[in-house]
Amino acid sequence: MARTVLVIGAGIGGLTAGSLLAKAGWPVTLLEASSELGGCAGKFKRHKYLFPAGATLGMGIEPGGIHERVFRFLGKPMAIEPLEQVMEMVHPEATFVFHKDRVRHVDGIAAHFPEYSDQIHTFYKEIYQTAAIVRTLMDPLPVLPPSTAAEWAFLAKSIRPKHVKLLPFFNQTLGHRLKKHGLGDLQEFRHMLDGLLIDSMQTGSEDVAYLLAAVALDIYHEGAYYVPGGLYRFSELMGDSLKDNGGVLKKRRTLEKLERKGNLWMATDHRGNVYEATDVILNVPIQQLPKILAPELVSKLKVSLRDGIAGETWATLTLYLAVDSAKLKEPLPAFRQISTGDGLAEGGHFFMSSSVPGDELRAPEGFQTVTISTHSRTDQWIGKEKYEETRAVLTERMLQAIQDAIPEFREAIVHMESGAPKAWERFAGRPNGFVGGFPQTLDAALFNSISHHSGLPNLYVCGDHIFPGGGTIGAAASGIHAARSVSGERLV
Repeated sequence: MARTVLVIGAGIGGLTAGSLLAKAGWPVTLLEASSELGGCAGKFKRHKYLFPAGATLGMGIEPGGIHERVFRFLGKPMAIEPLEQVMEMVHPEATFVFHKDRVRHVDGIAAHFPEYSDQIHTFYKEIYQTAAIVRTLMDPLPVLPPSTAAEWAFLAKSIRPKHVKLLPFFNQTLGHRLKKHGLGDLQEFRHMLDGLLIDSMQTGSEDVAYLLAAVALDIYHEGAYYVPGGLYRFSELMGDSLKDNGGVLKKRRTLEKLERKGNLWMATDHRGNVYEATDVILNVPIQQLPKILAPELVSKLKVSLRDGIAGETWATLTLYLAVDSAKLKEPLPAFRQISTGDGLAEGGHFFMSSSVPGDELRAPEGFQTVTISTHSRTDQWIGKEKYEETRAVLTERMLQAIQDAIPEFREAIVHMESGAPKAWERFAGRPNGFVGGFPQTLDAALFNSISHHSGLPNLYVCGDHIFPGGGTIGAAASGIHAARSVSGERLV
């Protein structure tokens, strides 16, 4: 029987898997529930303004980066320049600047804490050395946790003598290392790190797995990018490649049922169309699996995957604004974090990204579009009255924090709308508005991650809940692993 591949979901993970397999000659059909590609890294338009739905900061496009390797394999390179100044990090005590250059960055951070300068320099030296070693594993990109003999063999083949240096850190958090360097009680410094980590690791310095934290704090230096138009361009490149290589891409097709019949998977969409395939890659939030699989199939999923389905992650409130740049003293920077000192969620910390002047893919001349998002706990959104109250409170909290930094900001707003958890559930298919994947703590990271192997024959999962975790890089890596398992080839 000739093998065929069905990919469900055109987020970054599904598009990565589908486009790689199509390029390698596999017959691929990809179904997407929305009219847009990219999932949480997609876009939508209002009037003359285009807004990135969620993810905004481009990563992994540097030479050898995960996305760059995929685009190179597809023959669709993306040539844009990395940011020398990645972002501003506005805190009550100080405004820190994240520089691409490592030396300049560390010197700038240490200047805020002169009495701890030596400890900070030593801490970052360890961070960068550790990240450099971990990054050597990103070339072969072994799977964790390995599920097959071939994956164990590939992991063993990927290990080099230098990786032994990582063993003492395997069960440590970043909090452990901060204490080791005498920085455990330097709260202003830790708050700055927390702001970086909550956006990439979904947790703060006390609990995040150290090996992943080291990579997260270092990877901006490898290359962070402003992508004209937005990260939806990643999705469009892969969607175009899939079709160029004979794949079929169908939008507005919502999967309602996935059944196993003999050696085939049978997928039924909301229109009653049935699709047959020998191999299926699901790029849907794992919380959807009990809705599309029969109970007897759910019971056969891997234990880690079943446990993940029952777990909770963060929700978010996202604001989408357009501003009249003429009413601002200066254009808004492309990327800025703002922390009020009131915690990592509920508007106490948020990420703000703006289109740069001249990016007319996102806004006409003289205007900028702005995407602002904060983490939120799902229990803040229970009940209609509390839901609307939370939306209003968090919106005001974030707008006021921006107003404190930019007094003319509110006056410049010409359009505003919000994306609360129900919107993420409706438009991005995220049950309960869960976004971002699981916090990368010791009990959820590395060998404790959820594998792309579902536990059912020829059924694979990918996306931000699957190893190696959230973000476009993590989602793409899980898609690569799924494509490798289907094809039996390394591909990239």
